Amino acid sequence: MDISSFHLFFFHLLLLLSLKATANGSYTNAAEKEHVVGSIGAIVDLDSRIGKEEKIAMEMAMRDFNVKTNQSFHLLIVNSQKDPVYAAFAAKDLTETQKVEAILGPQTWEETEMVANIGSQAQIPILSLAESSPQWASERWPFLIQTAPSQHKQMEAIAAMVQSWEWHQVTVIYEDTGSSTAGIVMPHLYDAFREADVEIINLVALPPFDSSSLAQKLEMIKLGQCRVIVVDLSFPLATRLFEKAKEMEMMAKDYVWITTAAFSNLVDSINGTSISSMQGIIGVQSHFPINGELHKDFHKRFRAKFTLEYPEEDSSEPSIYAVQANDAVWTVCSAMSKNNNARRQKLLDTILHSKFNGLREEIQFIDKKLAPGNIFRIINVLGKSYRSLGFWSESGDGIGFSDNLDERASYNPSMKSLKRVIWPGERWSTPRGWAIPTNAKPLKIGVPNGTTFKEFLTVGWNPEENNHTFGGYAIDLFKETVRTLPYYLAYEFIPIDGKYDALVQRIHNKTLHAVVGDVTIVSSRLQYAEFTHPYTEPGLVMVVPVRSQAGSKAWLFMKPFTKAMWGLTVAVTLYNGFVVWLIERNHCSELKGSVLNQSTTLIWLSFSTLFSLQAEKLHSSLSRMAMVVWLFVALVITQTYTANLASILTVQRLEPTFTDIESLQQSNAMIGHCKGSFLEKYLVQVLKFNPNNIKFYSSSEDYAQALRSKEIEAIFLEVPIAKLFTAKYCKEFTAAGPTYESGGFGFVFPKGSPLVPDMNKALLNLSEGGKLRELENKMLTIQNCEEMESEEDYSSISVTSYWVLFTLTGFTSTLALAVYGVYLYSKLEEPIFGNKIIWRLMSAVIAHWRLKKKWFCRKVSDIESPTSIAP
Repeated sequence: MDISSFHLFFFHLLLLLSLKATANGSYTNAAEKEHVVGSIGAIVDLDSRIGKEEKIAMEMAMRDFNVKTNQSFHLLIVNSQKDPVYAAFAAKDLTETQKVEAILGPQTWEETEMVANIGSQAQIPILSLAESSPQWASERWPFLIQTAPSQHKQMEAIAAMVQSWEWHQVTVIYEDTGSSTAGIVMPHLYDAFREADVEIINLVALPPFDSSSLAQKLEMIKLGQCRVIVVDLSFPLATRLFEKAKEMEMMAKDYVWITTAAFSNLVDSINGTSISSMQGIIGVQSHFPINGELHKDFHKRFRAKFTLEYPEEDSSEPSIYAVQANDAVWTVCSAMSKNNNARRQKLLDTILHSKFNGLREEIQFIDKKLAPGNIFRIINVLGKSYRSLGFWSESGDGIGFSDNLDERASYNPSMKSLKRVIWPGERWSTPRGWAIPTNAKPLKIGVPNGTTFKEFLTVGWNPEENNHTFGGYAIDLFKETVRTLPYYLAYEFIPIDGKYDALVQRIHNKTLHAVVGDVTIVSSRLQYAEFTHPYTEPGLVMVVPVRSQAGSKAWLFMKPFTKAMWGLTVAVTLYNGFVVWLIERNHCSELKGSVLNQSTTLIWLSFSTLFSLQAEKLHSSLSRMAMVVWLFVALVITQTYTANLASILTVQRLEPTFTDIESLQQSNAMIGHCKGSFLEKYLVQVLKFNPNNIKFYSSSEDYAQALRSKEIEAIFLEVPIAKLFTAKYCKEFTAAGPTYESGGFGFVFPKGSPLVPDMNKALLNLSEGGKLRELENKMLTIQNCEEMESEEDYSSISVTSYWVLFTLTGFTSTLALAVYGVYLYSKLEEPIFGNKIIWRLMSAVIAHWRLKKKWFCRKVSDIESPTSIAP
């Protein structure tokens, strides 16, 4: 045997002897050992607070069970010193030498894994007190039973806490043990934060026993921007961490510390000196329904025994670990008492079918595991202790936060529904969760140089400061978007020349972290980078010159009035002229003569009133009355016509030279597009233009000059650029035809970048808040060009506007005509036209009117006379 093998053998021998001495020391006396009817082994870390509580609780449970059942079960407790190797040798000794029938513990998964191997070989049940274990553990080790409820749900509670305050980034500090590397705890934490849209930006691992690296790790966190820190450490290591953090002024304002149950469950045992460095911490505690009377008695006796055996401890309050250890002993002893002569597999089955009320009310196993813990108390460390803020639970009644757990409890997804938190630094205001780091490395953001429209994106040079300047709509929008992010984002703009496809590929090559500008979302670019949602209206439009519509309409002078207005004006004019002519005929010889002469004179007399206030000297008062009213109406009509016609002729109305791409293609016209754009491929492959008919330009002035000189007949621009161009040249060019589909402009980031969903959310907030529209309007108004008015903006004047005037003049002329007719009848003059037929017709009408009048008067007289009524 070589020297190294001898040393290893000697070490194992000493270890077995020490373990045997420790185990034998658990018996009260030799006589008691001789009457043992069943032995149970326990492997705990007696150097830790948890191990000490478990030892006291197990001894109390064993003594209580023996007294209650009048049996003699014995417990052999071995100190594992939190070493998996010690735990393995302890299990070997307990199974082979002490012949125990079951083993309780240990507390950590690293120790449990070693003990489970020994237990499965010996085929005795191993009741683990570890809070976490892999899903496959019970399949690999059939005799392994999880007696501590799984605490994985607490990760969902922590994620809900972070989400409640709208923090999106966290730093996680965890203990670098096997449970983390084996993927037991961290996957649940990752999943919970991913569901809550929270990013773990920093993962800090601390070795269990080394405190020298604490300052270095904390300094790294302090230099970063994230101020929300989740601590998943054992109680001793977490205590050292917070003491060091207090020393480094990291327990002050703006910091958020959230602890898991591994620390929070033992807050009651913290001494006054240590708890002063933990003010403002919030954490989750395991919570179980407590069996009232049993727990009160256990609580009282535990404190007395714990104080007596461990006077060096600052507190004697039992935690959930003591409760779990007590129930585990009762579970094994109850099963063993039912199987006096049968061991191993039958004992395992009996344990798995156990169902009784312990200190945590009902004990029951499902798939070799105790029902998982779904209820957690939310605590806030304050003063010399802590206060309860409320609960987070997942049960049949609901999921979320609540003030209590009774049947009337209401559940809220936000922690803000609970009692108010006092944060580190004794602040009531909620920390924002981030701070501007002193050594933050800015993101390198590429900006296309030489874009077409400076209002949309511009890159300049400041000779005084010797640096580039960046402006325009895209830059302003990006700054606003970053400003609304729930964390600080350091960045710097870098001007980049070249085609846009190459610009996007530079993100894939990791020479740039992002691109901001008029970069179109195109499928071919998605293989290199990821885009945000489009921040502009997507689409592609055709812009063409405009031409005037006015010169092509010979009947434009008819536009001021509607057809009905024109017809009624002519009718009323002729009618008024006829009335005046008829009344003035016997007073003026010029109005007599042949029928043709009188007809032309009547027409001339009618329409001359529209252009002269005194068409002819009138002799009759009746004709003057009719003429005065008509002259007033004619004045209003002529002035209105003049004003409306002047408005139509003054304002130029335009129409596009082309209205569809088919006309362009049929005429073999030249077209243009933006330099460096993806549009050339789109115009050829999708819109089927001849590639020889396509030109590209690099500025808006080049666009305009090419269109004016007929070098090209149309240009194709994306909607936001087209808006700018037509706003700048609104009297020369306009958008025409349909809008063709395109992706729109978006900010570009690396594939899978966590910034993309945050930027999308920020853009949505800006859109809903109206800021997006405000920035766009600001960009368009800079062009300072009047908008074109469409033809629909003008309306011809209708009869509706002048019906009162027409009614007035018509009534006046009719009244004058009626009075004149009565006058003629009373004078019995000769027929007006020398035509007896017309005169007789008028006489008959007047006679008929008189007869009707007499008949009406007689009827009225009969009605009023009572004697005319028959009896």
